[in-house]
Amino acid sequence: MGRPITIFVLSLSVFFGYANHTPFKEKTLASSIASYQDSIKWADYFYNIQRYNKAIPLYQKNLENPNIPKTRILKRLALSQAGMGNSFKSTENLNKYLQLEFNPNFLLNEGFDPIRETSEFKRIEERVIPKVTTWSVIYLFVAIIGFYVVLLISLNQQIHPVSRILIGSFIFIHSFFILHISINAANYFFEYAHTYLMSTWGTFLYGPLLYFYIKRTSQKYAFKLSDLLHLAPTIILLAYLITEVYTMSAQSKIVLMLSRMQNGLGPQDSNRLFVLVVLKITSLTLYGLFIARAYNKGKKEKLLDSKSLKWQKNLSIIHIVYVLTYTAYGIVIVNGYSNGWLYDVSTASMALMVLYVGYSANIQPDVFNGIYSYNTNKLFPKYEKSGLTPSLSLELRESLVHLFAVERIYKENTINLDMVADRLNTTRHNASQVINEHFNVSFHEFVNMYRIKEAKELLTSEDKKLNIIHVAYEVGYNNKVTFNKAFKKDTNLTPTQYLKTVAESAS
Repeated sequence: MGRPITIFVLSLSVFFGYANHTPFKEKTLASSIASYQDSIKWADYFYNIQRYNKAIPLYQKNLENPNIPKTRILKRLALSQAGMGNSFKSTENLNKYLQLEFNPNFLLNEGFDPIRETSEFKRIEERVIPKVTTWSVIYLFVAIIGFYVVLLISLNQQIHPVSRILIGSFIFIHSFFILHISINAANYFFEYAHTYLMSTWGTFLYGPLLYFYIKRTSQKYAFKLSDLLHLAPTIILLAYLITEVYTMSAQSKIVLMLSRMQNGLGPQDSNRLFVLVVLKITSLTLYGLFIARAYNKGKKEKLLDSKSLKWQKNLSIIHIVYVLTYTAYGIVIVNGYSNGWLYDVSTASMALMVLYVGYSANIQPDVFNGIYSYNTNKLFPKYEKSGLTPSLSLELRESLVHLFAVERIYKENTINLDMVADRLNTTRHNASQVINEHFNVSFHEFVNMYRIKEAKELLTSEDKKLNIIHVAYEVGYNNKVTFNKAFKKDTNLTPTQYLKTVAESAS
């Protein structure tokens, strides 16, 4: 009796169960969702009891589950792989997680301790976690000094406007680049993703700015429309960076930097690194030669005073050091090697340039003008508004030297500034300016310089036995008193004392 009743009840249960059952597809979907939910719960269970080999397949199974945040699963996968000591797979998942949700503090999780000393994990840790280093602080300090120097130069109205723009821009791109290095050295390029390649736009400006500054200040060079061609490489590079890099979102830049880091590159490295380095080395080398030529011309033609010449020489030397060290660094990295100390040396040369210009801006700001310093020199204020062009000034200088060195017009005892101006076919004002600016002496000092030079030759000549008064008349003086006075001013000796000194040295 009990058995039939039991069968009957079971039959009713089966009947009503089928009557209320969902369709087959809905049953399958519900079963799948339940299965996913069960698997993530089981994955978490196995993870918590450190059965990572059981948890990993279940987490991987749920990677495409839209109901579970992908970042959560990637974090657990990274920690699970770390727990098993698999640094390669752990950092691979860690990198994927950071691309979706950049949180460098996650690397401090104690779950990564088993692989913390491995090269794979250190590579990410050293690049991702911000850290203030000694070098990052030094670079930041130099960059701040550089910006201060730029401000100082910009506000100094005594510096010629064109010279001010050229040297100010030159120091600005140095300082901006050093600031960029400071950010990179402290690993803040992920925190401030828009710093990615932020100083690269000035790559091809270092050479042209220094070259034209030296050319302008040593030769009063007048710019031509064709000189804008020197900006063509910068314009092309800037256009590329704007379209391909600078308009990217911060998240896109983070993903790009992390993917490069995963491929063994530095976060700030470009995928066109080889081309960029070769072009920069070429630019620096070519303009280094141009700079040397412009400096040597100013030195040979004595267009600058000794202080300005030394200033430009030091600038050129520091720039050449940067060119050489960067070239060495570039050769190393384009061949697939890394060399930190070469990079630091090239950066140090840039920092030295900033500090040297900063020192000069505070101690001797007059050197920034070069030739133009004569225009503001208190000795020659009358030439400030002169219309004498640079080319005419050089032409008159050459003619003047020919008149005195070859034609020896100083021997005419009636020589005066008007006579010289007439022989030069120019004005008295221009003749005086040429003598003052190119030789840094007055007209009378200039004449005496040539007269005394020949007088010393005549006094010691074995061929011409002339007495002192005859020598005075020979070189253009009207009397012995004037000659003696000029001779002593030049040599600190009277003609008689000079002859005695020469005789004693000969014996």
